[in-house]
Amino acid sequence: MSDIALDYRVPGPDVVDYATLFYFFSTDLPVFEDMERADHAQMRFRLDDGAAEYRFVDGTVQQAMPVHVIGPSSAAYKVRAEGPVRLFGWGLTAGGWAAMMGGDASNALNRMIDPTALLGARMMETRAALQRAADIDAMTAIGTALIHELVGDSCVEMVRFAQQVDAWLEDSQSPEIDDLIAVTGLSRRQVERKCNAIYGAPPKLLARKFRALRAAVAMRGRDLSFDDAVGQGFYDQSHLIREVKQFTGLTPKQIRDQPTALAAITVAQRTALGGQVKTLISET
Repeated sequence: MSDIALDYRVPGPDVVDYATLFYFFSTDLPVFEDMERADHAQMRFRLDDGAAEYRFVDGTVQQAMPVHVIGPSSAAYKVRAEGPVRLFGWGLTAGGWAAMMGGDASNALNRMIDPTALLGARMMETRAALQRAADIDAMTAIGTALIHELVGDSCVEMVRFAQQVDAWLEDSQSPEIDDLIAVTGLSRRQVERKCNAIYGAPPKLLARKFRALRAAVAMRGRDLSFDDAVGQGFYDQSHLIREVKQFTGLTPKQIRDQPTALAAITVAQRTALGGQVKTLISET
């Protein structure tokens, strides 16, 4: 039996352009240590008073604040937290980043930032409300209300661009940037600039990231063999191993046979959502 619990809720249609999934993570372990995969940016509310830290790919260590945002990540990173842990949060879509955070996401790549400095006292008020909430459904309602409040008059153009990029990433295992340029009607330089601004990375890195995550999830579910995975956008076995290791922190063999507790429960819970969410979420 796992010593951790992770529960998801699918965002409603009114906020689906801004949040990937709501989640509640909990453990009573005295110390929780694991590896988090590369992912979208994350808005997080620590509902207990324990200390926690993140160690990013370049060795930078940051102490987690009660309310914090993990910027977009281009590599797996380590987390260590004193238990018990109670944490509620949601993934920020690229459109959500543009609408709620506003700053250049590339400046927050592989870093934790303090959203209270940008969004004010409302963040700590929300944390207090979440601490009083009875369950994840009540927390999700609180999170949804906050998103509505923070989005306000969001940038429709950037949200639309994020939808186009997400569709581009979903449509192919190895998407070509020329296809994205054609869909958006923008120049290569404009596409790269906008991707950096709201995804924190250029299109080529995004394609690599989601290709590796998709392969990792498929191998974990045994829907894809190691040999077949090599033929899906990877040059050879070494390339597959390097890419999967970079973005998940685990080798393909580890993912299949000996995943960490967090990796195993994350893949199981997200894939179970199936058609309820975009394949960019359920398959990665």
